[in-house]
Amino acid sequence: MLLSHLELWKTYSECFSRPYTVVICTFSAALCYLWGRKVQTPVLVCSDAFRVFLQKHCPVVAERFCPTPWCWGGRLQTLVQVLLKSKPSVTYRNELIRTADGGQVSLDWVDNGTSAAYPESSTRPTVLILPGLTGNSQQPYVLHAVSQATRRGYRCVVFNNRGFGGEELLTPLTFCAADTSDLECVVLHVKELYPQAPLLGAGVSLGGMLLLNYLARKGNKSGLEAGITLSVCWNTLESSASVEQPINWLLFNRYLTIILCHTVNRHRKILEKVVDIDYVMKARTLRDFDERFTAVLFGYNSCLEYYNDASPDYKLPRTAVPILCLNAADDPFSPKHAFPLALAQRLPNVALLVTAHGGHIAFLEGLFPRGEGYMDRLFGQFIQAVFDHPGELKRACSVKKEQMG
Repeated sequence: MLLSHLELWKTYSECFSRPYTVVICTFSAALCYLWGRKVQTPVLVCSDAFRVFLQKHCPVVAERFCPTPWCWGGRLQTLVQVLLKSKPSVTYRNELIRTADGGQVSLDWVDNGTSAAYPESSTRPTVLILPGLTGNSQQPYVLHAVSQATRRGYRCVVFNNRGFGGEELLTPLTFCAADTSDLECVVLHVKELYPQAPLLGAGVSLGGMLLLNYLARKGNKSGLEAGITLSVCWNTLESSASVEQPINWLLFNRYLTIILCHTVNRHRKILEKVVDIDYVMKARTLRDFDERFTAVLFGYNSCLEYYNDASPDYKLPRTAVPILCLNAADDPFSPKHAFPLALAQRLPNVALLVTAHGGHIAFLEGLFPRGEGYMDRLFGQFIQAVFDHPGELKRACSVKKEQMG
């Protein structure tokens, strides 16, 4: 037995004395060094008053973001979150509401009736969640957002895009990032049900574009206390160009186009009254789809005209409520050169939080990033800050824009 132990130790010693061991150790050290360089504190661009509020009540904005060591690239983060992200258990109550054009919108509610923090339903804070382009209430990022909100005692309602919530289309109309009529209908509906309950809007990707366009259009009459966007695309034309790059087209653009075409085909019977469905089905990119379907459906002369109208970047000065926007500099859908950093710096009510890494709707942390990540923690802390300190937040964002330069 002693001899076998000695032989085993001799074998280990010989292994660690070989040249490739040095190579492995060197490689590991280099990997740790490179990962260390990826660990950075996010850049927070906002007014001084808003910054003080966020650092006090939303401390995650000042924490160093540590991306998952084996997938810190934006594309890989984006793909991994789709494959690995967990889905917290959520039970919804569905409601279909009618719109002014005779259509219907599907809302998924989590009433949180057992909330100990807010036992009175009439005053329980409500979070309105807007999913991304092809998303609905079942997306992992939505389920995590609902989990963050309900554990804090809040009520949630998910606004499913027309055609993606399981409901049938009653009119030949779906949705787009520039048309805020359905969102306005939903906000009015929620406020009618709970007029005394504060309401916060949370938009993800295209949902964030829709939210920002709504806030710009309504100003101080939005009905919302605040807004938060996650991985919003600031300039639609720049985003389109980014996802048309060969690798991005192969990984993301083609897949999303197929899903959109499939959804249109599912509602072919009613949509073929206003668009050429067979022509739409030949789309190979998101730009093709928007040129052949979205622009036609919503009365734009071209896809370019629609993209300009849908872009929220230049509309920020028209917003009135506090808004926190999280983006990653390596987001394949939202290129960093399109972030309106200079504009946000001059506005009292807008804060842009930019991480060096994180991809699109990902921001994964830990070696096996299935659970709660940086984006989820930021979401939870911000909504709590808004509902717990409304007066302080209002004062922090009430500096006159003229004084901001």
